[in-house]
Amino acid sequence: QVQLVESGGGLVQAGGSLRLSCAASGLTFSVYAMGWFRQAPGKAREFVATIAWNAVSTLYTDSVKGRFTISRDNAKNTVYLQMNSLKPEDTAVYYCARRSTPMTWTGGLKEGNYDYWGQGTQVTVSS
Repeated sequence: QVQLVESGGGLVQAGGSLRLSCAASGLTFSVYAMGWFRQAPGKAREFVATIAWNAVSTLYTDSVKGRFTISRDNAKNTVYLQMNSLKPEDTAVYYCARRSTPMTWTGGLKEGNYDYWGQGTQVTVSS
């Protein structure tokens, strides 16, 4: 059974931090890039960050650069998103996803290039 399970969301005050985790099972993890996306109420889902299969490369959307850090532990089949200096506009449901094609880096901003998705974890930042 393929599963991506996010955890670590919650309610935090502006300026605070959260660390999201995404544990993968039932699928190959270590040779695929992984991504984090988010969806705020009434808005389309948007790209947040992606990390290469070997963690050599990362990419962030401009609004989170310098505040969020994506990382992975292939031994644990887990990808993380460390979120610091949180803002109310970061409030959203956060999803992790696995790239459709192994050892592929380009195209990581596009949802259509991911095949497996988690159920999401809610992050709420109060002002």
